[in-house]
Amino acid sequence: MSLDTVVEDIRDEARARAEEIREEGEARADEIVAEARTEAERIRDERQETVERQIEQEREQTVSSATLEAKQDRLEARRDVLEEVREAVETEVANLEGDRRESLTRSLLDSAAEEFRTVESVSVYGRASDEALLTRVLADYEGWSYAGEHDCFGGVVVESEESRVRVNNTFDSVLDEVWEDNLKQLSDVLFADE
Repeated sequence: MSLDTVVEDIRDEARARAEEIREEGEARADEIVAEARTEAERIRDERQETVERQIEQEREQTVSSATLEAKQDRLEARRDVLEEVREAVETEVANLEGDRRESLTRSLLDSAAEEFRTVESVSVYGRASDEALLTRVLADYEGWSYAGEHDCFGGVVVESEESRVRVNNTFDSVLDEVWEDNLKQLSDVLFADE
């Protein structure tokens, strides 16, 4: 074996080893690239899921906020309508006249009279414009007299120093009671379409 052959064998082995190292390096590089791509895809997928979750949360928050705002607007509109109805009813009650006003006033006085059966002197207060009506009606009640003005739509406030009882039978107080007792039913009728 000559020296040239030995050198050539060493070179062949070196080339083979170099080729083997290069192939291992390429295989390792391909492995690293594949791992990097897999990791990049995983990171991209995670970020995409995170972004999609955030978008969904923001969408839900926006929808929830819009729904709440719509409910508040609807409730405010309902309150406005109910307030308008209440004002219209108050106007109607305040503008009652003639026999209807007298009949209601007598009913309220009769209702209050139950509290003052044993009392000799009873004071009655009412709307200033009802003074003549009250004076005329009170002539039918012994010991009862018109005592002055009370700020109301009509009706009476009846009291006696003797019994220390005060009965508020104004149109306002009756309307307040009827309104509270029937507010849900009224609301159901007014807003049945919703």
